[in-house]
Amino acid sequence: MKIYKAHLLTGILSAMLACTGGAVLIINSALKAGFTNPELISWMFSVYFLGGLLNVGLSFIYKIPFGGAHSITAAAFLSTSIVYFSIEELAGAAIMSGAVIAFFGISGLGQKLLAFLPVALMDAMLAGLIFNHIVQIIPAIKETPFIGMFALAGFFLFPKLINKCPPILGVIGLGMMALFIGYDLPKMEDIPFSLPYIVTPIFSWNSFVSLSVPLALLVISNDIFVALAVLRKNGYEPSAARTITITGAAASLVGWFGGHSVNIGGMMTMLCSSDEAGPKEKKYFSAIVSGLLVALFGLMAWKVIAFIKTLPISFIWMITGFSLMAVFMKSIQSAFSKPEYRYSTVFTFAIAVSNISFMGISAPVWSLAVGLFTMKWLGEGRNADKG
Repeated sequence: MKIYKAHLLTGILSAMLACTGGAVLIINSALKAGFTNPELISWMFSVYFLGGLLNVGLSFIYKIPFGGAHSITAAAFLSTSIVYFSIEELAGAAIMSGAVIAFFGISGLGQKLLAFLPVALMDAMLAGLIFNHIVQIIPAIKETPFIGMFALAGFFLFPKLINKCPPILGVIGLGMMALFIGYDLPKMEDIPFSLPYIVTPIFSWNSFVSLSVPLALLVISNDIFVALAVLRKNGYEPSAARTITITGAAASLVGWFGGHSVNIGGMMTMLCSSDEAGPKEKKYFSAIVSGLLVALFGLMAWKVIAFIKTLPISFIWMITGFSLMAVFMKSIQSAFSKPEYRYSTVFTFAIAVSNISFMGISAPVWSLAVGLFTMKWLGEGRNADKG
């Protein structure tokens, strides 16, 4: 297999998307939930190592550029919900979520479900969850203005200087430069290497409703369907049923190690299938490079965790907020671009932003429930395109 410069560059860029903001989100969520270092290593190792191998395998077998690792939107959802659950409950929820995804793939019900649950409401929920991370950018910059100014400069300069460069890479690059110039980082924690281990899952109705169903919907709608649409736009014909089924089975597998998901990703697949990735019949090499780098990142999980723990919390908030900005803009535009869902999207967004938990059910579930009730009660969306 001959690898060309275009494959390497596109594959590296794709891998960096997964290994920056997504990793910070997972670590930040685990720390908020009080997970131990072995639990966090198992989570990180499983979603990156197995996620990378999943996309390498799919790309190699079908000669289609599947790029991905884990769902960043699902990780963003967990950052506000995981504090109410243990690692064992997260494992059980992830296993059930994977089973739900696989069922949608086998039965062909995925498209029907998304037709019943309008995309506008899903995007309103996601935008509400991410909004809490976006607003943290401002106090973070105020707390560490030197880092903040460098990070902002990277956000605006890198896409202008480097073609197709995501702004988040500029935030991390110049932000890290500011850290090394103006701050004395503490000594890295000595975290010993450990392999992922089997987490004894706890299955409950509460975790199924509050975690499994939202996770499955987010992975299907914001990752798998986006990736499939991108591939078809770029001239490929992947099997939707087979892709969804394999992804669901793999997601259930990583759940046994405490991982929340593995899947093909929309943005990573878009990069690996773009014109910059080379001739169409060879673009899958870019996805293989991306997947191998993602898997290598997973092997280094214990070192990555130790390093990120040394970073100022304000810088972590900056990386998290900036890394989710593109997803937030896409979600907010989609949610409020259709007047047919005027009030239902507002209620969905507001409840998701509030991050309330009532009767053991998390805010995302309540936001969708209230949004659907409002939509049905007011007769919204009757003539809208729900796909």
